[in-house]
Amino acid sequence: MTRQATQAAQTLQALQDGRSSVRLRAALAVGTSPDPRFVDKLVERCAIEPEFFVREMLTWALTRHPASLTLPELLRAVRSERAQARSQALHTLSKIGDRQAWPAITRALLCDADDEVARSAWRAAVVLVPDGEESGLAAVLVTQLGRGERETQLSLSRALIALGETVLPALRAATTAADRQVRTHALATERLLHDPDAGFESAVEEAKRIVALGGSGQEGR
Repeated sequence: MTRQATQAAQTLQALQDGRSSVRLRAALAVGTSPDPRFVDKLVERCAIEPEFFVREMLTWALTRHPASLTLPELLRAVRSERAQARSQALHTLSKIGDRQAWPAITRALLCDADDEVARSAWRAAVVLVPDGEESGLAAVLVTQLGRGERETQLSLSRALIALGETVLPALRAATTAADRQVRTHALATERLLHDPDAGFESAVEEAKRIVALGGSGQEGR
């Protein structure tokens, strides 16, 4: 075995070490000196790595490799039955930013039952959406309004706001939804779109007051 092959084998072993500091250094080493032999192993490790900061380094290492090598592996991972595999692959696709991955951002992923997967899909979608398809994406995203806890709702609001004014028709339709939580989230998101400095908590509280008074926020428009 050549010295290079020996080093590669040692690095692969280090990526599976029981110590997170060792795994972190291994991922850093792979990203510093990209090697096509590591791409599939990096994606595999993303699916099971328990430490957030190590997963971030694995993602960075993948972004250091050519998209022609990483995309096929990541596109397979987004179809995995393992939620973390889907979530981390979507996160990595958003960092790579190659719009060839757009067809993989399916409605099923945008509406995934796992909040982390859905949030990663929302972030990836707004990065990868082709010009002219923003309104279609917005129409799917608004179906998720009112979902989950604060962090999930904030992630969705940020994704919708990133699409700009094109989301307004879908958002305004949601302000008249039967579900009170959907109306509140829609109103809060619209306020943030017009006033980014308002703050999510403030926008939600104002939206709650409007909904409690029986309004939709569309009066006087």
